[in-house]
Amino acid sequence: MKRIAVLGSTGSIGTQALDILGQYPTEFEIKALCAYGNIDVLEKQALRFHPGKVGVVLPERAKILQSRLPHKTAVLSGRKAMTEIASLPDIDMVLVAVVGISGLKATIAALEAGNCVALANKESLVAGGQLVMDAAKKTGTRILPVDSEHSAIFQCLQGNTGGKGKASFWAPGEPEPPAIRRILLTASGGPFRGIDRESLRHVRVSSALKHPRWNMGKKVTVDSATLINKGLEVIEARWLFGVDLDQIEVLVHPQSIIHSMVEFPDGAVLAQMGMPDMRLPILYAFTWPKRFSTRLPSVDFFELGSLTFEKPDVSRFPGLALAMEAARIGGTMPAVLNAANEVAVQKFLEESISFPDIPQIVEKAMGSHRVVSSPSLEDIFGADQETRDLLQEG
Repeated sequence: MKRIAVLGSTGSIGTQALDILGQYPTEFEIKALCAYGNIDVLEKQALRFHPGKVGVVLPERAKILQSRLPHKTAVLSGRKAMTEIASLPDIDMVLVAVVGISGLKATIAALEAGNCVALANKESLVAGGQLVMDAAKKTGTRILPVDSEHSAIFQCLQGNTGGKGKASFWAPGEPEPPAIRRILLTASGGPFRGIDRESLRHVRVSSALKHPRWNMGKKVTVDSATLINKGLEVIEARWLFGVDLDQIEVLVHPQSIIHSMVEFPDGAVLAQMGMPDMRLPILYAFTWPKRFSTRLPSVDFFELGSLTFEKPDVSRFPGLALAMEAARIGGTMPAVLNAANEVAVQKFLEESISFPDIPQIVEKAMGSHRVVSSPSLEDIFGADQETRDLLQEG
C-alpha cells in the first residue's frame, strides 16, 4: 500500500486525485492533506480519509478546523505546514498540486526527504528547475509528471532506451532513458482559438473561463486561453526530460485526444491518446509502472472522426513566445515570467485589465529585470517578490 500526502487537496487537481485514489482503498492510504484555506472541503476530505495530519496555510482557519476534527488528527498551520507534510518520514509519495511559487519549497522539501514527488505544480520547475533537479539527483528521488502533456510524454518513453540518464524519473542502475529527437507538445488552443486580435480586446472573464475541453482551476484556464500555460509546460518538459528547448515543438490540437508525442532518433513517433480527463494522468503517476483498471471513458474514434493540428499563432497569443524567451535567458527570468503572469491573471479575473494586457504586463516585467544567471532559492523568491512589487506599484 502506497502512503500518500496531497498538497493542494481542495483545488482542482487535488480533488480529482482524491476522487480517483479513493477508488482503490487497498492500494493507497492518504496519510496527510494540506490546503490554503478551504476548510469546509478539507474537513470533508479529512473525515473521509482519516489522515494523521492536516495542514492549513491560513492560521486562523486552522484553529477552526481543529475544533471540527477528532483530536487524533493533528492540524498544522502556516506556510511551513506544506514543507512539514512534504517531508514526513512515513509517506511514499507527495502530490504537489498547489498553485503558485509556494509549491517550489514544498517540492524541494519532499525530494530532500527522499519522498517521490507527483508533480502538478508548474511553478516548481518553471521558477526553480535547476534547484529541483539538483535536489532529486542528490537523493536519487523520482519526479513523476501529473500534467496530462508531460504524463503523455512520460508514457511514450516507457520501454525505450538509449538516452543519457537526465530524465527526472530515471534512477541509477536502471536502463538508460530514451534518446529523444523531438517532443511534440500539444495544446487545445483554448477558448479563443481563431478569434481575431480586435475581438480579443473585448473578451470577458466568463468567456475565458469556458475551456472547450478541460475542467481546470481559474488561473490555469486563463493561462490556457493566453497560451502562456503552454509556454510554462515547455519549460517543465525541458527539465523533466533533459532536452534542449529546440527539441520541443508546440502543436495546437483542438480535439485534445493526443496529449503529446515523442519522436525518436529513428524517426518513429509515439503518441499517447485518451479522453481529456485529468484523473488518468493523476492515477498513472501513482501506479507507475503498473496500470490499474478504471471506469474512465474510452475514446470513440468513429464519433471523433478526425484529428487536426495547427501551428500556434504567437502574434495573437504572444505569451507562448515570451515564455520561450524567458526559458532561453534562464536564471531568474522564468521566475519573473511566472510572477508577472500570476499578477496579470489576477488583475484580469478582477476585471481591472483586458485580456491582451496580460502578455503586455509580462513583457514589461521581463524587460525591467536584471537576471541572476545561477540563482539560489533566495534569489528566485527575491525576483518573484520584486516583480510583484513592481507590478503592484504600476
